[in-house]
Amino acid sequence: MRRKLLGKSIGYVLIGISSLIMIVPFLSALMNSLKTYKEYTTVPPRWIPEVFQWSNYAEVFRLGNIGGYTLNSIFVAALSVIGALISCSMVGYAFARLRFPLKSALFVMVLGTMMIPAVVIIIPHFIIFNKLNMLDTLTPLWIIEWLAQPFGIFLMRQAFMNIPKEYEEAAKMEGCNPFQIYLRIFIPMARPTLATLAIFTFMGKWNEILTPVIYLTSNEKYTLPIGILSLSGQWTGNEQLMIAAALVSLVPILLVFLFAEKYFVQNHNMAGIK
Repeated sequence: MRRKLLGKSIGYVLIGISSLIMIVPFLSALMNSLKTYKEYTTVPPRWIPEVFQWSNYAEVFRLGNIGGYTLNSIFVAALSVIGALISCSMVGYAFARLRFPLKSALFVMVLGTMMIPAVVIIIPHFIIFNKLNMLDTLTPLWIIEWLAQPFGIFLMRQAFMNIPKEYEEAAKMEGCNPFQIYLRIFIPMARPTLATLAIFTFMGKWNEILTPVIYLTSNEKYTLPIGILSLSGQWTGNEQLMIAAALVSLVPILLVFLFAEKYFVQNHNMAGIK
């Protein structure tokens, strides 16, 4: 009992230290966002402001079109998540459960595209979207996710392959066709993986900078990351506002993660039994 108690205590101490190391930068940024510019530039630094300047956050929205940038980012991220979940789950299901010629070779080709650097395909994508008159629109930022990206395909295929065949055989005996099996059996059992894919896609699109810079030229169509960067010149002498804007951009990511976190602990087999 003493050894177990000692082991647990050491584990809790290590977890506490690790958590503290990870949370200190966030707390530091939060304190800096609530300072005046004089306190922000004080040397040596003052960790806690004398008076919390909550008005800094109101000032962020007053000086820039943060609300519009946020709506653009939500629009792009939401459509990207929906497209990724639909396309990757369908293609992953086909590679995992359906039989068709050259299936293994095609899957190897899909995995091979993951080794192509994203920078290499920027120019071809730009030419294509230019021909389709989609430049300076939000469409190029989300339409790619509707074409099933390799990582999402691989993730969903592995999840579907881990589901016991007995579920599929039972569904066939009940008269389900392949699409009904995919929709009614495999999708509910793959919820943890779908949640993982949704979070990865949302975070990638929410924090994306390079693609919006390439395709967008109108200020009102900027997404939140490049919108904040475009306002940096207005905040010269008020850099604490830049930190406040960066913290505002973190809120949707935290909300999405907290919403999807519960699905990480679900087990595929337990979902099937339920």
